[in-house]
Amino acid sequence: MDLFLQDVSGEGVYSITTGGYILFIALMVAALLAVSYLVNRDGKGRISIRQLTTSALCIALAFVLSNIKLFRAPMGGSVTVFSMFFITYIGYVYGPRVSLAAAFAYGLLQMISNPYIVSVPQLICDYILAFAALGLAGFFHNEKYDMYKGYIVGVLGRYFFSFLSGVVFFADYAPEGMSPIIYSLLYNAAYLGLEALLTLAVLMIPVVRTGLNRLKHEATDYSVRKEATL
Repeated sequence: MDLFLQDVSGEGVYSITTGGYILFIALMVAALLAVSYLVNRDGKGRISIRQLTTSALCIALAFVLSNIKLFRAPMGGSVTVFSMFFITYIGYVYGPRVSLAAAFAYGLLQMISNPYIVSVPQLICDYILAFAALGLAGFFHNEKYDMYKGYIVGVLGRYFFSFLSGVVFFADYAPEGMSPIIYSLLYNAAYLGLEALLTLAVLMIPVVRTGLNRLKHEATDYSVRKEATL
C-alpha cells in the first residue's frame, strides 16, 4: 500500500504517492481503451474526436465548478455550482458508453486533485464508484425527459455510494446518540440534494433548456442526428 498511498499525517489519512499517480493515469488510459471496443447506441465501435473533445470540455467545466462553493450545507459538505450536471450532460448527449467513461475519468481527476483517503476500499467507493455513478445518466439517452431523468439518476447513484461510504468508513463522525445510517443519509442528502434541487430549478428555465438542447444538436455526430430523425 505504501507504494501507492502513504500515511503522511500519522492519523490514518493517506496521500497519493508518485506510484499512485502513475497507477491512476494508467487506469484512466486503460478505461478509455476498454470503452473504445464497446458499441454505443450510435452503432459505432469507437469514440469519435468530437465525443472526446466535448466530453473533455464538460469534464473540465465540471472540475472548475466543483471548486466554486456556493455555501456549506447545514450538516457539512459544500454545495457547488452545478458541477455534477456537466458530467450527466455527457450522457444526455452521447449515451452510456461515453458518459460512463467520462464519469470514471472525472472521478480519477477528483481523486488526484484533493483526496481524502483513509483506506483503499473508501477510495474506491468515494471516488471511483460515486463519481462513475454520474455516468448512469447515459442510460436515459434520447428518452422522454432524458436530461432530467439522467441527472436525477446520476445524482442518486452518487448519493448511494457516498451514503455507503459514510456508514462503513465514517461512522465515527456521527453525533453521539445518532445512528451512522441516519447521519450518513442526512449528511449526504443535505449537500447533494440541495445542489440537485438548485440545478433542476435552473434547467426548468426555458432559455436554459433550449440552449442545452441546441448544444446537444451541435455536439452530436451527423450520423447520430440522421438516425434520430428516422
